[in-house]
Amino acid sequence: PGKSNMSSTGAQLLRNPLTNQGLGFDVASRQSNKLRGLLPAAQRSLDDACKHALALMRKQPNDLAKYEELMNLLDRDEALFYRVVIDNMKEIMPLIYTPTVGDACINLGKIMRRPRGMWVSLQDAGHIREAVANWPEDDVRVVVVTDGGRILGLGDLGACGMGIPIGKLNLYTACAGIPPRCCLPIMLDVGSDNEELRNSEFYPGLRQPRATGAPYDHIVEELFDALKERYPNILIQFEDFNNQQAFRLLEHYRTRVCSFNDDIQGTASVTIAGLFTAVRMKGTKISDEVLLFSGAGEAGCGIAELIVSAMVEEGLPEPEARKRIWMMDSKGLITRDRGDFDRLAAHKIHFCHEGEHKKTIEDAIEMVRPTALIGVSAVGGTFTASVLEAISKINQQPIVFPLSNPTRCAECTAEEAVKHTGGRVLFASGSPFAPVEMFGKTLVPGQGNNAYIFPGVGLGALVAGAKQISDKMFLIAARTLSSLVNEDDIASGCLYPPLTKIREVSKEIAAAVAEEAYSTGMAARPRPADLLQACAESMYDPVYNSARL
Repeated sequence: PGKSNMSSTGAQLLRNPLTNQGLGFDVASRQSNKLRGLLPAAQRSLDDACKHALALMRKQPNDLAKYEELMNLLDRDEALFYRVVIDNMKEIMPLIYTPTVGDACINLGKIMRRPRGMWVSLQDAGHIREAVANWPEDDVRVVVVTDGGRILGLGDLGACGMGIPIGKLNLYTACAGIPPRCCLPIMLDVGSDNEELRNSEFYPGLRQPRATGAPYDHIVEELFDALKERYPNILIQFEDFNNQQAFRLLEHYRTRVCSFNDDIQGTASVTIAGLFTAVRMKGTKISDEVLLFSGAGEAGCGIAELIVSAMVEEGLPEPEARKRIWMMDSKGLITRDRGDFDRLAAHKIHFCHEGEHKKTIEDAIEMVRPTALIGVSAVGGTFTASVLEAISKINQQPIVFPLSNPTRCAECTAEEAVKHTGGRVLFASGSPFAPVEMFGKTLVPGQGNNAYIFPGVGLGALVAGAKQISDKMFLIAARTLSSLVNEDDIASGCLYPPLTKIREVSKEIAAAVAEEAYSTGMAARPRPADLLQACAESMYDPVYNSARL
């Protein structure tokens, strides 16, 4: 799939990461591709090449150095990179995405050796069609675009946020088999309000404050028009835009181009999947739960809105569903008597309730009496011992999800959650944590990683040729993901399937999303006889094409 690069020969073949196979070229292919004399005599199978790549990576002194080694491998040999990732998902995913990618973004100007993806800045205004035309691939299917406005829990990283689209598309390929040449990461550089970063020595972007208003809207519109013109069937994923832009851009473009916002919709979907599993373990329903959120930004409100949809599906009237969800922001519990209702952001208003304003989480727990505590504040350590003890006093099986990442932004650790709830917690986190042995049992913490959701949703949309991606598709993805948690997972306390099964998870989610697209008339492609088989057959599997070892 995609435009073939195999027409190049000799040194060109070795310098192109899409075609380079290093010592994987056998004698015949070295002769036919004019490689004689350009490689050592030894021949290496893909399995042996993986062992060598892993050895080089594992000897690095820290996770950021391991990230650099893996990105260097990606720049040399894409097939080998993806084989390493796919076969070692549990070990590699935290290195190429959260939590390590946060440090990679902070240091991007220092560690970047070769620019990847497309870089579009305010300086390109009026010439973005030319920029898109310069991209060498004719079959781009998935774009992940960021403006670097709110990278993970790290804030405005400007052009250094490019590590996020690169990492997300690595996961599209590794988890759902989207061919790498069909993936395009884009940095939309509109400046940065992080003055210290943009004035640093090796900052790779515009050294000016972040644009807003008409200049911002015009460059986004020009970019989307150019992408849609060259790639009419493209899927666009918004990534790590700040709250000011995220909601309005999603609402503006979601019906004009097949698109979604992973921070709003993907995070919501993977969180609710964990909640579906948690209530299964409790023997309750989503509509029985009362949830308290610490954090009321795009992630928190996206999760809350999808929970409302899930409760309504279970028969609860929407107003009643909203009353079961309470939110805290930097000023405390969002209530009408707080005195700022007329100044609340639009996405918070639906979860502003009658009640006494509380400033601390402990006081809010005492008043709201939640069954679940969801952390999306990006403030590390928010769920203190007293907070965890407070929710465990009123719940036999408290649900605690510290979802902020990277790890230093997590509201609590798995060990803290287990310790301060007497081992009764139903736990999931945004960053990975090691198993916890305490109270005579071992808890395997589930990571509510968006990688469980967005690759499968994207694959399903592409297989069906979806015109739009609906909120219901994300609810379907959540139910599908939760259904794949087996009894062994539940016995270990894990609310998600193992990462080692993520390609199977993505395939199942893709088939379910495609089914929804066909059943609602949103699919543009002919329906395959077997959707699951069609999804499986469309998945890229990295091999050395010409090696016969």
